[in-house]
Amino acid sequence: MNPIANYQLQTTRRDLLNNSSRAVGAAALASLVNESAGSAVAATGNGRGGLPGLPHFAPKAKRVIYLFMAGGPSHIDTWDHHPEVRKLHGQELPESVRQGQRLTGMTSGQKSFPVVAPMFKFSQHGQNGTWVSEILPKTAGIVDDIAIVKSVHTEAINHDPAITFINTGVQQPGKASMGAWVSYGLGSFNKNLPAYIVMISRGPGQKQALYSRLWGSGFLPSRHQGVKLRSGTDPVLYLENPAGIDRDMRRRMLDRIAKINGEHYDEFGDPETQTRIAQYEMAFRMQMSVPEIMDVGSETKETMELYGPEAEKPGTFARNCIVARKLAEQGVPFIQLFHRGWDQHGSLPKLLRGQCDSIDHPVAGLIRDLKMRGMFDDTLVVWGGEFGRTIYSQGKLTADNHGRDHHGRAFTMWMAGAGVKRGFEFGKTDNWSYNILENPVHIRDMNATILNQLGVDHNRLTFKYQGLDQRLTGVEPSRVVSEILA
Repeated sequence: MNPIANYQLQTTRRDLLNNSSRAVGAAALASLVNESAGSAVAATGNGRGGLPGLPHFAPKAKRVIYLFMAGGPSHIDTWDHHPEVRKLHGQELPESVRQGQRLTGMTSGQKSFPVVAPMFKFSQHGQNGTWVSEILPKTAGIVDDIAIVKSVHTEAINHDPAITFINTGVQQPGKASMGAWVSYGLGSFNKNLPAYIVMISRGPGQKQALYSRLWGSGFLPSRHQGVKLRSGTDPVLYLENPAGIDRDMRRRMLDRIAKINGEHYDEFGDPETQTRIAQYEMAFRMQMSVPEIMDVGSETKETMELYGPEAEKPGTFARNCIVARKLAEQGVPFIQLFHRGWDQHGSLPKLLRGQCDSIDHPVAGLIRDLKMRGMFDDTLVVWGGEFGRTIYSQGKLTADNHGRDHHGRAFTMWMAGAGVKRGFEFGKTDNWSYNILENPVHIRDMNATILNQLGVDHNRLTFKYQGLDQRLTGVEPSRVVSEILA
């Protein structure tokens, strides 16, 4: 092709893209800089900065609180009760049960796979007699408010691919997280806080790494990535003004920077320039909103007692649950609490009890607190991890010291609030808690259900990237688990 003609062709395309995107960028900027620009926001989306036409239908949930137990909680020792397995304790797991399942590198060399019955007692709770382990006594008290899914499964068997899979829809890094999808599609009514907020706590167990890409935006505009709140006096790094810079001076600086960035955008049309402007404005507003959110001094004694004694300590799961409730009250649509330490490859009886001690009281307290504040019916609470654990022992089986390896073929999660059935159990595993017998639910189905309760059709929330219409639930068939919905 003639190089001059080719240059003219490329220039025309570039001009077209620049000119077509300016109106959207200007409206987005107006919604952040000018609080009175309600008409501009409404013109671009759903009245809170999301996409036009979303939500697709009336939502049951206004927000999600996702309690993510990083490391893979043992469903066998917590929720999936099979008294028959106690008779099989110490026996070799039959090959007909294993069915040649792929093993991790930690147990692939084992010659023996002895069955390990739960080391804890189970008892029935609630109106339907739900079986719950003794190491979750407080959570047992709220079983009439939750729907337990005992037939969740995933193809991933190692931590990083598995946690990436359930959070982004694929096992490979680089895709957008669920919270980022919610921010992109639905936006937020609260302009002073990010639409997606993450907090991390640690239990007594083994603590495999968590990478920030788990709450990243992937191919979506970077303003939709999750913001991590830390414990202590500096919840968000680099948020406070340097010494000698007051708030009025910071406001003048941002106005001038926004003017420069606006000129840059007019010249080059890079949408990330608009993201930069938006993030500067968000940080300015967070200087006022974040300290208030992190301060629990105004909480009553009764509220603090709901979450247990650990709620007094910053950085604990209990304290993060209180902050999550405050964020929910402020209209933040997606709040995710990662709690590390559920990877019990050894010393499981001791470590799993410690993990459950750290989350049992605050989980029950969160549900009760939401109910008392009238927020339970429009808040979706999700509890679960990236996979479960094996019925067989990892390493030598002794009376009180054993571990369980990763198990993705069957594990347990639960949901509560926002249109979810109460006191309900769904799915069934075999007597070894190893294979699913009834109503399999893939992690993509769980993600589709979460979006559904927010009023989003998972098949219609897409973003064009690498020539494909990307979706949180990917290209494999996925469905909303309607059986657990009221």
